[in-house]
Amino acid sequence: MSTSAEETKIAVGKSPSGVRDGRQHSLQAQMKPINLSFAACGFLGIYHLGAAAAFHRHGKKLLRDVKAFAGASAGSLAAAVLLAVPENIEKCKHFAYGFAEEVRRLNFGAVTPGYDFMKTLREGIESILPSDVHEIAENRLYVSVTNSKSGENHLVSNFSSREDLIKVLLASSFIPVYAGIKPVEFKGQKWVDGGLTNGLPILPVGRTVTISPFSGRLDICPEDKGRVDLYIKLAKQDMMVSCLFINLKTLESTSAVMFIFKSLFCAYMSSYVKFWHFLFCKWRLSLFLNTRKGECRRKKEV
Repeated sequence: MSTSAEETKIAVGKSPSGVRDGRQHSLQAQMKPINLSFAACGFLGIYHLGAAAAFHRHGKKLLRDVKAFAGASAGSLAAAVLLAVPENIEKCKHFAYGFAEEVRRLNFGAVTPGYDFMKTLREGIESILPSDVHEIAENRLYVSVTNSKSGENHLVSNFSSREDLIKVLLASSFIPVYAGIKPVEFKGQKWVDGGLTNGLPILPVGRTVTISPFSGRLDICPEDKGRVDLYIKLAKQDMMVSCLFINLKTLESTSAVMFIFKSLFCAYMSSYVKFWHFLFCKWRLSLFLNTRKGECRRKKEV
């Protein structure tokens, strides 16, 4: 491969650091598009908010490279907030704390007669999302929902209005019986929780970074201390059995106010720490390996 005299002059005029920066930007441009996907997890969605807060405060450069956001159930709510209004993550966290405490105080939880779980969730969503959220989310936010009639999963990414987007987010969080009896209606069909059929959407184009409060083969998740690595797949999400058991016990053991706040706060901070592990270990290593591959390829071409 030959180079022109003009190209040689340009290369000589650059400082070594400038050359490295140019190569880094070139390689980043050649890399696959990045997507973020947040798993279905109920009130453990506070874990997602910790990760979202870390992305917003310390990963702005990485966020600029994110092409699409995806999620199921509580994960879709976190994805929508991080994409459209990251400055409201703190407000969303306080709503999650209050919502969990409100449900805990009821005699039979969310299924207490007369309690409208979906109404409270809608009010929270409406208070957090901006008026133009549907325009921001168009073809960038992918929400997992399940058709109540066919049982098929759909990833919805087109929203004609803010109300349409809110309906899809509510549908993705609608757990039959627990959240109500009547499924959410959207475009003439009825939909329920996307976590029932696809709890962790992996988009077909690009590299999908996965976030979940359940330990498993994921990018950002808790580390389980179990002696045996035994995994099960639930709704397309790999989870370690021992960690799943622990998290289910945590969800059930909400007999005291301080316990639930401590559990949610720990989940929030845990994901914040895991973000740093991902950013400085996994992601930087990926960039380094791609840089080395690019250099080797250029040497072969020369």
